[in-house]
Amino acid sequence: MLCTVKRGCIHYELIGEGMPLIILHSMGTDHRSMKAWLEPIFNNKRGYQRVYVDLPAHGHSKIDSTVKSTDHILSNLIEFIDIMFSNKDFALLGSSYGGYLAQGIVHIKRKDVKKLLLLAPAIYRKERNVPEKVILEKNHTILYALDADTRAAFETLMICQNEGNLKCFLEEVQPGRQLANRNFLTSDWREEGYFLSQEPFSDVSCLPQEVLLILGKQDHICGYQDYEFLLDKFPHLNRVIVNHAGHMLHIEQRNMVQQLVEEWL
Repeated sequence: MLCTVKRGCIHYELIGEGMPLIILHSMGTDHRSMKAWLEPIFNNKRGYQRVYVDLPAHGHSKIDSTVKSTDHILSNLIEFIDIMFSNKDFALLGSSYGGYLAQGIVHIKRKDVKKLLLLAPAIYRKERNVPEKVILEKNHTILYALDADTRAAFETLMICQNEGNLKCFLEEVQPGRQLANRNFLTSDWREEGYFLSQEPFSDVSCLPQEVLLILGKQDHICGYQDYEFLLDKFPHLNRVIVNHAGHMLHIEQRNMVQQLVEEWL
């Protein structure tokens, strides 16, 4: 389904009934990268309407020529939420860049957000304390069979480069990569407009939401050590650092992440 907003449109998929759970994927893919591993959790869990969103400039969500920054991307999402869920409480789940946008949503709509889950989220910090990249497993045979673009993405994101993880990547992440608006994503917006103009939560000492923060111990993209500010802002935050997991910990440590998400729900 499509929802028209001022700077384009938002494509989304609704599943189930209950409190809206708005789900935001990482940069460069689409909502299917989240749906594939989250939906099995709801086989035994009721009470949530899953709102799988394609971020602006991703999947089937479109942007117009005025979109130049994360502020603009966030404004599209806020408008979508206001149209679809006006005066409703909702929960948020965001991965990587989607987790950064989720922080921006909480900053603006903190009275409406009841729960928050951040999975290896990007944060408002230009200099990140990240571990050196390690490769725990590498199957050269399967890598040689990939085209150069797919192989580069898989090798960049994964620290366990085995057949099972590649299967998940090709089925869940790669389809969205083929739809992403690469003209926008490779433009200078990441240098000029990646960071929100106002740091999330900078205007408040603490917030009441129940928060789950899941980080990968070997995440060389976002790291796991720069999140103390979230502990300060959210007294009801649980932080879990998952070993043998990089930035794509929902693939590399799927069972553990699913269990943690189920507990949070």
